[in-house]
Parts: sequence; C-alpha cells; structure tokens
Amino acid sequence: MSANAAPAPPARRFEWRDLLGGAGRGPSRPVLLLLLAACIFLLVGSLVSSQFAELTVSGVAQGCTFASLALALVLIYRATEVINFAQGEMAMLTVYVAYQLTVWGLSYWAAFFLSLAFAFVLGVGIQQTLIRPVQQRSVVAVVIITIGLFSVIDGIVLWIWGGEPKFVPAPFGSSVYRVGDVAVSQSDLGTIVVTLITVIALWAFFQFTKLGLAMRAAAVRPVAARLVGVRVNWTLALGWGFAALLGGVSGLMTEPTQAFVLTPSLMQATLIYSFAAAVLGGLESPIGSVVAGIALGIFLSLIGQYVGFVTSELRLPVAFLVLFLVLLVKPAGLFGRPHVRRV
Repeated sequence: MSANAAPAPPARRFEWRDLLGGAGRGPSRPVLLLLLAACIFLLVGSLVSSQFAELTVSGVAQGCTFASLALALVLIYRATEVINFAQGEMAMLTVYVAYQLTVWGLSYWAAFFLSLAFAFVLGVGIQQTLIRPVQQRSVVAVVIITIGLFSVIDGIVLWIWGGEPKFVPAPFGSSVYRVGDVAVSQSDLGTIVVTLITVIALWAFFQFTKLGLAMRAAAVRPVAARLVGVRVNWTLALGWGFAALLGGVSGLMTEPTQAFVLTPSLMQATLIYSFAAAVLGGLESPIGSVVAGIALGIFLSLIGQYVGFVTSELRLPVAFLVLFLVLLVKPAGLFGRPHVRRV
C-alpha cells in the first residue's frame, strides 16, 4: 500500500434508522414544524366544531387504509426499486377470498385471519415464481410483470366470482359512540385500531426480531447481507408476503366504506391514493408513507365538506395537485432525502 494512500473509511453499522429510508434519513426540521402546525390546526378545529372533529376521525380512518397500502408499496419499492402495480388487485383478491370463506360458513374474523394468511402466501409465491427470475435483469421486466399480474388477477376474479356486486358482513357493527357532541362510528374506530395494530406489529417485527433485522439488511444492503449469511432471496420473498398482508388489511378495511359492497374495482381508487401517499411521504420511507396516508385521508375528508366545488369526482385531481405542489418544493417527499452521487 502506498504511503500516500488514504485509509479506507470505517464500515458503518446497520442501524434502526435505516428502516426510515437510509442512513440519517427522516423528516427535516421544516417538515416536523409543518406536521406540528397541522396537528395543532386539527386539534383546535376539533375543539371548536364537532363536525370538524367527526370529519377528522373519519379522515383518519380512511387515511389508515391508504397508509396500509402505501406502506406495502414502499416495502416492495425498497426491495426491488419498482412499484408493484398489482398491489391493489392482490388486496382485492384477498377480500374476495374472505368473502368466499364467509359464504362457506366461517365467521367474519375467522375469514379475516385466514384470508391474510392467504395474502402472505400469495405474496411469497409471486416473488419466488414471477419476480425472482427477472429481478436481476431489468427494472422494466419487473414493472411489466406487475402490470400483467394486475390483468391476470382481474381476470381470475371475474372468472370465479363474476362482476356483480357481493355483500360482505359488517366487521364492526353500526353503533355510534358519542364524546360530548362528537359522534364517532364504531366502523371508523375499528378501522383505525385494526390498521394501526397491524402496522405497529410489523414495525416491532422488523425492530426486535433477528429475522426482521435480516430482512431490513437484505433490503438496504443485499450484497453485504449475503456475505454475512443472510438468504437474501428468501428474505425478499418474505418482504413480498408482508406487503401482500398489509395490502389485504387495507382491502378488508376499505370494503366496509363501500357500503359493504364488493366489486372487482374495489381497490383501484385506493391504490391511486396510496401511491400518492407513498410518493408524498418518500418512496423509501415507511414511516413517511404512513404519515402521508393518514394526512391525505384527513385532507380529502375536510375538503369534501368545506370546499364546495370539490365533489367526489374532483377529490383525486385535487389530491394530485397538492402532491405536485409539494414535490416541486421537496422532490424526494416529506420524509425522503435526495440521493447524492460523487462524480
């Protein structure tokens, strides 16, 4: 070694904050101040107006369904650097499986957990049979497969169940709780609780288990993980399984908001909103996708009531207009940071 050669930089230990999108990544101070201001605005508005409070709770419930599917998109993106365009249809198929189980006589919650197990196996199977053979060839190949999978799942659902609406039992009932003058539906509370429990359980799995640590390492540094004995292909397959499970939760919680009517188009609008949330939060930031998904749900709930010209048909364009304006200021998303390359 030459005397003038610079010493090699020390290897950096894999840390928990890598789960937020990489070393040192996370919300900047302006973003934290913006989130604090938004929380204060929602708190003050809820204290002043009971209608505002009810809309906020309803928006949080809707945002939780966006957040769950957005987190699934982010998990796949971090592993493959592509968006799984079939994520919504995989969730829709999971809901149809739950519906079929209830037709066969199972209770809703037994069907709920069995369908999530089906979603996990489906995600692992897709990664092993369809994604793994082409993952190292090109990003375009993976994208084409996910788009094709979108069409295939639609065809399978129409072939087995047809296109007519199906009716699924209510998971939470129709009771309404009152806190002062604020009415909160049991369905909204149930959606919030189930989704947050799922997200927190997944976070705890990645944070505190050896397998979760191996999956994080495989997603962030696959070459280094392989050198220390991690079976990268299988850990990535498990990542696809967990993403499909999260998508299934999103689908099962979205269906009650559609008057308990199940159709093949159930998750198409939710997928678009969830994609917007994933981009807004930062495509490499799991926590950003959750925060952005909930924020987007609240935003849509409030503008639908207080901005007269924003009808249900205009909510999606307005949401994308806000997304466009935010990305003009912060292209990497609220919780993301731009990649810096030395040249």
